[in-house]
Amino acid sequence: MKIIIIGCGKVGLTLAELLSAENHDVVLVDSSSQKLQSIPESLDGLRILGNGASINTQLEAGVEDADILIAVTGSDELNLLCCLIAKKAGDCHTIARVRNPIYNKELSFIKEKLGLSMIINPELTAAAEISRLLRFPSAIKIDTFAKGRVELLKFRIRPEFHLNDLPIHQISSKTNSDILICAVERGNEVSIPDGNFVLKDNDLLSIMASPSHAAAFFKNIGLKTNQVRNTMIVGGGTIAYYTARSLQGMKIDVRIVENNRERCEQLSELLPEATIIYGDGTDKQLLLEEGLAEAESFVTLTNLDEENVLLSLFAKENSKAKLVTKVNKIAFTEIINNLDIGSVVYPKYLIADYILQYIRAISNSIGSNVETLYQILDNRAEALEFVIREKSSVTDVPLAELKTQSNLLICCINRKGKVRIPRGQDSIQVGDTVIVVTTRKGLRDIQDILRK
Repeated sequence: MKIIIIGCGKVGLTLAELLSAENHDVVLVDSSSQKLQSIPESLDGLRILGNGASINTQLEAGVEDADILIAVTGSDELNLLCCLIAKKAGDCHTIARVRNPIYNKELSFIKEKLGLSMIINPELTAAAEISRLLRFPSAIKIDTFAKGRVELLKFRIRPEFHLNDLPIHQISSKTNSDILICAVERGNEVSIPDGNFVLKDNDLLSIMASPSHAAAFFKNIGLKTNQVRNTMIVGGGTIAYYTARSLQGMKIDVRIVENNRERCEQLSELLPEATIIYGDGTDKQLLLEEGLAEAESFVTLTNLDEENVLLSLFAKENSKAKLVTKVNKIAFTEIINNLDIGSVVYPKYLIADYILQYIRAISNSIGSNVETLYQILDNRAEALEFVIREKSSVTDVPLAELKTQSNLLICCINRKGKVRIPRGQDSIQVGDTVIVVTTRKGLRDIQDILRK
């Protein structure tokens, strides 16, 4: 597919790298020559200098025969204008990033009237991720499928769980719970395990289960399953606002530390039930005086990744809080993971997942659609949910007889709202949604799970 990306910031480049890796024809447009020059040479794609809202620039980029135009500049209004012009100049799908909370209640109207295929909001998406983590603080990461009926949860094995040296096939009987272990991270190695795989302390496990079965599993191994009662947020930007609003809806007490007085006044008006603290979030004494030691969760949302990481390390030493750290750059992912600072949220990857999911859904065959897609295991694997629309070589065949690709696991079948962890005698039926975890990237159709 031919895809035009307007805006070469962090989100734009991340999308370009992922889409180029999937062999799409990518064209990058930006009004800054410096940004275009800083694009890695390894990224295969045409670069065009110009205003993305200019009809001439879009024609130069090839909008007339483009399949999709994605506008992710720093301006919401410019993004919407780019998409509006693209709809008039060509016949492509359009995706716009819209971040300002003012537009949040008007998104359906904007999408319909401008003919947009999708509107994305990185801050709102990140806030939803943070809210899920604070609802279930035992997990490092939570991805949802089947409209919330199934969750993929990631956590680290501790000695007190008594799972060390346990083969996976004994997990269900030992913990008396119906879960499926989909992936194991051990050091730099990632495994899609079989039943004979032996777990070790400090492994990172990704499990698939319904919310109730996940809660039962965590309770049985001794992990806390109740949502936090309070949180301290450092940084009062847009993500903090969306997060606080969501948490207050969950009856969680919110305290926000922000070093800009004018922003503090705005937040006090927007969030009258939250406690807004004017001060330097990097002041250790201030954090302790404001109750860090008693906080059940601590969320770092400043604009500096290094600051967020250091604050989380400080909170780790001075509290038992659930830690959530926002990181924009991903150059030091392995180092951050080794710090063991709880949950790390990457807003640009969350958005990339949604866009990749949409692109695969419109580019695959008619037989099945990619309903949900997540990049998991530090982007080394994918979890996909397929909607089965017609009979094929994978339907009505016992799973034990399907010759699936290696490093691939069929994790869950959702049939008429009833979710089950599949066994060998189960089969995929028309109308099901099927969740697959695999290290093989680029699956677009359910039949891609089979060996060629």
